[in-house]
Amino acid sequence: MTDLASEVQTQATSSDRHPILEAKGISKAFGHVQALYNVDFELYPAEVVALIGDNGAGKSTLVKILSGIYRKDAGQIFFEGKPVEFHTPTDAERIGGISTVYQDLALVDVRNVADNIYLNMEPTWLGVFINFRKLYADAKRVIDILKIDMPSVKVNVGELSGGQRQGVAISRALARGRRIFIMDEPTAALGVEQQHKVNELIANLKAEGKTVLVISHNLEHVFTVADRLIVLRRGRRVGTRIKTQTTKEEVVSLITGAMAGDAAV
Repeated sequence: MTDLASEVQTQATSSDRHPILEAKGISKAFGHVQALYNVDFELYPAEVVALIGDNGAGKSTLVKILSGIYRKDAGQIFFEGKPVEFHTPTDAERIGGISTVYQDLALVDVRNVADNIYLNMEPTWLGVFINFRKLYADAKRVIDILKIDMPSVKVNVGELSGGQRQGVAISRALARGRRIFIMDEPTAALGVEQQHKVNELIANLKAEGKTVLVISHNLEHVFTVADRLIVLRRGRRVGTRIKTQTTKEEVVSLITGAMAGDAAV
C-alpha cells in the first residue's frame, strides 16, 4: 500500500466514526464476464464520496448491488455495522435508507413539484381526501431545507431547469427519510450554472448530515464536491484518495492503470 493510501486508511479507521454502509468482498459475474472482484467499499456519515473509473470498471454494477437491483455472488453488506441483504430496491430504501437518483430522475413532468415529492404518500383528510394545504407546506419545507431555488411547489416539473429537476428528485428522497443518496452522473448534460446548483444541492445534503455517493466521469465535478474518491478499474478497487491530498493527474493514472493501484484498500 502506498504511503498516501495508508494515510487515507488510517484517517478512516482511527477516527471515532464508523461506516454507515459497508461492503466487503463483493463479487459479481454475468455469465463468463466477471464484473466485480472481491471489492470492499464504505460510506461514512455526512460525507460525499465519488466513485470513479472508466467504462467497464464496475461502477454501475456495484451501485446496483448496493441499491438492491442486482444480487451479489459473494461478499457481505453491512448497514450501521449489522449484516443486511438487499433483495430489491425497496429493501435498500427500507433497511438502509438508500435512495438512488438516476439520470432520468423518474419524475412526472405533467404534475407539480409537490405532487412529485410526495407521490403515493400524499397527506390526507380521513385517509381519503388529499390535504393540499399540508401537501404544499410540507413540500416547501423540504425545498427550503435543501435551499433549492424553486419558483413554486405548484409549478409543473416539466417547466423546470435540469438543476431544479435534480432538486425535486432529491427532495422526494429526503421527504421519505432517506439517509444515503446515490447520484448517477448528476451533472451530465447540464450547463455550467445548473451544474453549480447541483453542487450546492449536494453540499446542502451533507450539511443536513446525509451521505452522498456520486458516480461521475467529470473530474472537475468530482474535485468540486467530493471529500473522498474511490477508484475502480476492471472490476477491482485500485485506490482511495482524500481530495485535498491528491491531484487530478494521480486519479487519472489510477483510472487508466498508468499508476499501480494500492495493494490493499
